[in-house]
Amino acid sequence: MNTLNQFLFGTYPYIALAIFLFGSLARFEREQYTWKADSSQLLHRGQLRIGNILFHVGILGLFFGHLFGLLTPVAVWDFLGVPHSAKQMVAMVAGGVMGSMCLAGLAILLHRRLSNVRVSAVTRTADKILLLWILITLLLGLSTIGESAGHMDGAMMVKLMTWAQHTLTFRGDGASFVADAPLIFRVHLFMGMTLFVIFPFTRLVHVWSGFASLGYLGRAWQLVRSR
Repeated sequence: MNTLNQFLFGTYPYIALAIFLFGSLARFEREQYTWKADSSQLLHRGQLRIGNILFHVGILGLFFGHLFGLLTPVAVWDFLGVPHSAKQMVAMVAGGVMGSMCLAGLAILLHRRLSNVRVSAVTRTADKILLLWILITLLLGLSTIGESAGHMDGAMMVKLMTWAQHTLTFRGDGASFVADAPLIFRVHLFMGMTLFVIFPFTRLVHVWSGFASLGYLGRAWQLVRSR
């Protein structure tokens, strides 16, 4: 079990990150015509707007919440005088709200994609696997809230933060901090990391374009002259 834990949470994160970065680069260089969200709006507009809004607001909130929550050093929170229990409560409430929004939006989008004949006909197997993987990861994440409620001292949250920060800074002892974590946390971590593995091979690559579009805010005006 120690060997498996070391691989899953000490080695696998770097494998996932490498596939995520180099896979995305290879997809952009070799298959630019597939670099898109594959919107089905022209086939069926029903439920798309509300589902899209709920899903994207929720998943972006979860992404940035995990990003700042896991990677902000514990010393920073201690310096600010924020108790670990208070931070855990904020994380549980915010995660519950954003997770519920994301789940509602995903349920709407799944129902629309699988129940409408025209949309279902253009849904690839990779799309179904992706949506199912996100759904399971999301349900596991929401389930950790109940587990966290049983120990409000914030100790487990600190261990998860330490694992993420030690992994990101290439310290080899990261896996040891989650070795005794409840199984639901570890499965959620694995599912979340694997999302980065499948990212370059699915429609998720359009997320890169979303972040890159922020560059337009600083571009010069385009001059259009009348004929």
